[in-house]
Parts: sequence; structure tokens; C-alpha cells
Amino acid sequence: MTARALRNWYLVHKWTSLISTIFLLMLCLTGLPLIFHEEIEHYFEPHPELGELSADAPRIDYDKVIAGALAARPGEVVRFVGFDPEEPLGAVFTAPTLVPPPLDAYAQPFDTRTGKLFPPEPPDDGFMNLMLRLHTDMFLGLPGYLFLGFMGLLLVASLVSGVVVYTPFMRKLDFATVRTARSSRLKWLDLHNVLGIVTLAWVLVVGVTGVINTLALPILGLWQNGQLAEMTAPYKDLPPLTELGSLHKALETAQAAAPDMKPSFVAYPGTDFSSQHHYAVFMRGNTPLTARLLKPALVDATTGELTDMREMPMYVQTLLISQPLHFGDYGGLPLKIIWALLDIIAIIVLGSGLYLWLGRRKAPLEKRLEELDAGGLVVEGKA
Repeated sequence: MTARALRNWYLVHKWTSLISTIFLLMLCLTGLPLIFHEEIEHYFEPHPELGELSADAPRIDYDKVIAGALAARPGEVVRFVGFDPEEPLGAVFTAPTLVPPPLDAYAQPFDTRTGKLFPPEPPDDGFMNLMLRLHTDMFLGLPGYLFLGFMGLLLVASLVSGVVVYTPFMRKLDFATVRTARSSRLKWLDLHNVLGIVTLAWVLVVGVTGVINTLALPILGLWQNGQLAEMTAPYKDLPPLTELGSLHKALETAQAAAPDMKPSFVAYPGTDFSSQHHYAVFMRGNTPLTARLLKPALVDATTGELTDMREMPMYVQTLLISQPLHFGDYGGLPLKIIWALLDIIAIIVLGSGLYLWLGRRKAPLEKRLEELDAGGLVVEGKA
């Protein structure tokens, strides 16, 4: 590689790292508890006790569940009904309006075997919600999503340029060499580079999936204006419904249309995931991968008849796969622990890169590149 090309790659690595490091540190720190969000919420928040199902126990009637949930929250409307993929537990989500502020929605848990209702749960405005909002949009909505997505792109550029810059020089050392006998700055440089290379593939995966996840709102809008609008086109000129038909029948209709799948959630008419005239029953598969992929069944909210059911477009499926992969949700607790360890290493890489830059020497760039070749450069940014 020519000196000019190396200089250009070095500058790319330097500036992409410097611009993104603080925000990436924030994402790593907030992402650490989010990896274990299910375990944390299960431990600290009340969890309904599900007893054994006896032979004479009543079987669920979803219409009675909805009636009970609305009775517990008078004056509100149902927006969604969700189903836990691991336990016989569901929740009815109600709010004053179909499109409420984030903290106006309540969850009414219920046993999906018997329909037994548990006490309503208020909106989550505690520590985990704070971590989630900081991690996803920094409380800025779509601009925050897009800004953090841009930081993710800078991360990818920083990783690629870091590999290009340091590979020629690292060939002169054995893999994973940390020169502890030299200066403290050189020791941190070696550690920074070694940990950066070790976690390179993981950081790339998390970075790319993170960028995809920041596009969730535009992707949802594209689906709404594309496939969903096409599926509901015959109903677009009809007036909104004044009375809804049976949710129980809608779920039975969707289950009959996809007998090898299970319901993931139901969007009520008038919400973002449905139309003014349909229950949108989103079905999921039964394997670790297909359980993340959703297939919407649109059921006429008056007659309970299936009007359309399609596979979601590839761009939506890519988003659905990226979301759990970003937090290591595919392999249970063991994979989450691995994800957490890699996250901690990434924090060390980012922190050491910031430390090395703050302690940089005032020397021309060409001189520092020569020192790197000799094994003495203090790098700016992260590898």
C-alpha cells in the first residue's frame, strides 16, 4: 500500500472513530442491561402466577377477556393483544385512544389457557425503559433513530479502515502480542488492537443489525403504504366501524389459515398495524428463526372471515431477524452471556481508543505512521 493510500485510510479511521466513539460508548453501556431485559424484568417486576391446568378448568374465551380488560380500565380502548412465546400468558393493551402517548398504555395480563385476568400493569417508565429509549432514539423519535443509525455506519467505516491501516504493521508481531515491557501507551495500543480484532466480527454484526433497527419506523411506513394498503384496498372507502365483531372468532380464523403457526399479537382496527376494518393477527413460526418472522392474517372485524394473508416483504423480514440478533436473543441465556462479555470488551476497546487519542503526541501524521511501523505510534480512535 502506498504512503498516500495509508494516510487516507488512517484519516478515515481517525475521524470516523472520534465522531462516533462517545455515542457508541453510550450504546454499549445502555445495551448491556438490555441484553438481559427479560431476566431483569422477570426478577424485579410482579409476574403472574400460572397454576396447573386441571381437567375441569374453563377454556379461554377471548371476548370475555377483552370485556374484563375494558371493565378494569373504563373509558379506554383496546389497541393490541399480545402473546408470550414461552409461557401461556398474554396481555391486553389498552389506552385512552388508539394512538396514545407512549406512557398512556396499560397492559392487562391474562392466562391464555383459562382467560383468567391478572391486575393491570402500568406503563413501563422505569430504569429499563430509560435504557431502551436512550439506546434506540435518545428520546428524539425518528431523528434520534436516524442519527444513531449514522453513528452505526461510522462504526462500520471505522472497523474497516482500522483493519486496513493496522494489518500491515501487525504482521510484524505474533497474534495477540501485547508489549508490556514497553511504554504504557504502547501496551494500551496493543491491547486496543488485539481486542478490536478479536471482537471484529461480533461488532460488525451488532453494528449492521443496529443500523437496520434504526430504520424500523421508515420500514414500517413503507410496509403500511405498500403491502398493507394493497391488502386492505377493497375496504379503503368504507366508513369506520362503530362496533367490532368477535376477537375469539378472528383468532380461530387465523389459526385455521395457518395451523402450523401461533399468534404473536393482534392489532385492533385503527392501529398502525391494521386497517379501520380488520383484526390483524400476526402469526409466528415454531422454530428459533421462524418464531421471529411474522405473517399477518387480516380478518374482517365484522364477519370474522379471512380477507388476506401474505408473507411479509423481505425488507420487513430483514428487520425482524435483525432485532433479536442485535441483542443475542436467539440462543437463550448462554448466548446472552456471550453477548454481554463481548459488549464489555467493546466498551474497553472504545474507552482505550478514546484514552489513546486524548493522550496523543503533537507529531505530524507522517511521523506517527512511521512510528507505527516501528511499533511506537499512539493511535487516534479505535481499531
